[in-house]
Amino acid sequence: MRALSGIARATYPEELLEVLVVYGRQPSVQRNMAAREARGEILYFLDDDSQVAPDFLERVAQHYLDERVAAVGGPSLTPAGDNALQRAIGIAFASKVGGGGVRNRYRKSGSARFTSDSELILCNLSFRREIFLAHEGLDERLYPNEENELMDRLQQEGHLLVHDPELAVVRSQRPTYRAYVKQMYGYGRGRGEQTLIAGKVKPVSLAPSLFLIYALLVPFLQSAFFALPLLGYLFVVLAASIQGTISGRAAALFPRLLLVYPTLHLVYGAGVLRGLISPRYRGGKQTHWEVEIKRSTFSVQRSPE
Repeated sequence: MRALSGIARATYPEELLEVLVVYGRQPSVQRNMAAREARGEILYFLDDDSQVAPDFLERVAQHYLDERVAAVGGPSLTPAGDNALQRAIGIAFASKVGGGGVRNRYRKSGSARFTSDSELILCNLSFRREIFLAHEGLDERLYPNEENELMDRLQQEGHLLVHDPELAVVRSQRPTYRAYVKQMYGYGRGRGEQTLIAGKVKPVSLAPSLFLIYALLVPFLQSAFFALPLLGYLFVVLAASIQGTISGRAAALFPRLLLVYPTLHLVYGAGVLRGLISPRYRGGKQTHWEVEIKRSTFSVQRSPE
């Protein structure tokens, strides 16, 4: 497990560090159970492939000296050694055309700052345990977007969230196009379900769905005038793909970016519509899978003096 290998190199005092590994098929349930089992004041959630820097716990602890802070996290960066499709996905996520307002989840930009859920991602996110439990943790009806729903609630109550680019983890993107499509659809569906639960619509989250509906209607519209926005979109995708290829310094990125960008927008938009129309939490009895929690017993590896 990559996350454990990184934590093993942490420079934080070993006697103050507790690592819980949770196995199961219900991420929100698993994280809530781990939070209740944990004994520390700060909860730090990592995916099993999130590779951390040795000093990440010292950095996060400094932010919690401010008692107003309820959550601290950093971005998730794509490894340089990933295949061309994975790198293309990472480039798209970190761009204005692809990631848009959430692109700082996938790139190192600026310095540590107070923020909103748009810059924080659950594969690299910590919470003050007392506050997390007082708010009953993550909404177990949601996956993904469960962390966004919780952070929205925390901000409404006046708690502060911190994004620190230096807390970045390295984590691979989906290895196949099929997995990427499933990811985008799931992200969109989670956003739609979160919108229903929160009772608050963020117009920008509906833009991909509206664009999808428009794109499906274009062939049935009589005037070529209505196709102009679609042509403009294709031009923007082309320009972004060229820019991403140049910044990534690999010609193999270009055809993949031409596919990754429209997939991101259209499939995400389809997922949002599905989440709004048919949320999973209204589907009747939910299946509860077995969850197992293990405390890791490895020793932290110290560099020789």
